[in-house]
Amino acid sequence: MTQTLSTSQNQSESTWQNQAWLASAKWDSLFILAPAFITSALVICFRPFFENSSNLPLWAWVVLVMMVDVAHVYATLFRTYLDKEAVKKNKSLLIAIPLACWAVGALLYSVSKGGDGNLFWRTLAYLAVFHFIRQQYGFMALYSRKDSDLARKFKYLDGACLYLATIYPILYWHTHLPRNFNWFVAGDFATTLPEIASHAGLCIYLVVAASYIVKEIWLYAKQKTFNIPRNLLIAGTALSWWIGIVSINSDMAFTLTNVVSHGIPYMALVWLYHSNKSSHNPSTSNQKPSLVGQIFLSYVPAFIMFLVLLAFLEEGLWDGFIWREHLAFFGPFGALPAINDPAILSILIPFLALPQSVHYVLDGFIWRVKERDNVWSA
Repeated sequence: MTQTLSTSQNQSESTWQNQAWLASAKWDSLFILAPAFITSALVICFRPFFENSSNLPLWAWVVLVMMVDVAHVYATLFRTYLDKEAVKKNKSLLIAIPLACWAVGALLYSVSKGGDGNLFWRTLAYLAVFHFIRQQYGFMALYSRKDSDLARKFKYLDGACLYLATIYPILYWHTHLPRNFNWFVAGDFATTLPEIASHAGLCIYLVVAASYIVKEIWLYAKQKTFNIPRNLLIAGTALSWWIGIVSINSDMAFTLTNVVSHGIPYMALVWLYHSNKSSHNPSTSNQKPSLVGQIFLSYVPAFIMFLVLLAFLEEGLWDGFIWREHLAFFGPFGALPAINDPAILSILIPFLALPQSVHYVLDGFIWRVKERDNVWSA
């Protein structure tokens, strides 16, 4: 009996370890998978608190928006402008994308009716939504790289389940406006979507989700295999997007579930990429990041502080020139003049938003690794 239990335990541990983890079961679970579950659990357990928080308090804004949401954007620098190899291979692209984003942003802002830049903010909001969804799909693809040939035949069902887990909440959001939260600014989402789109989306979502569950049960019965990280990733995505957008109409709840489950995994992925670059790519063992990259990729606290410092500088400029909402926190930036001229705003706001817009666009390029023997292969 003892031998049987020991054998069963060893098999369970082997099943857990022989998964498509990017680093390890503990590391991936803590930094990539857990944020969606932890933030959702907090909202569920303290629902009255979140429902009664009509506005995001300053401390929550600093921690969630500045230190996570804005800070994670700058992690892209370590895969692009602070990576010697990336600059050497993609110099033209790295120059052209910021210029194009600024030019398109300025054009969109200037042609917006009423001079409020609504067309610019709407375009940026939908680009952000697409980026958030694609990040989850990217993680799902990474966690599917060890799937069997039989499991790979269902990759389109896996993708459909992941996409609908995010798209349906967005459809619900569109058909239940106004909400107590926005993606960027009030009115950045279109208000013309008929309510039937949400109902149809839910029906399709439920059918696809049920089909996915049946598929997973069938694969386990047939092969005795179960992709733990992929299923946790899809489940966490579905849970956090539902809780943050559909289940509760709260700015703090949306910010917590949306920002933490997106920003922390992204920063973790960038850190892990550079930590494992040499070991998984022997041909690049002699290639190093720039001096700045080497300094801030040597220690986690230095890495985080670098990202937070850049986020502080960016948000200080936003608050000094545009919003003027948190000058108690951004004291030195209070001396900046408040800009109200539409012509200047059409140039300044797309410029201040460049870290976000460039991050969204570049992210479509930097993780497209196709070598099947590479840990980063999708």
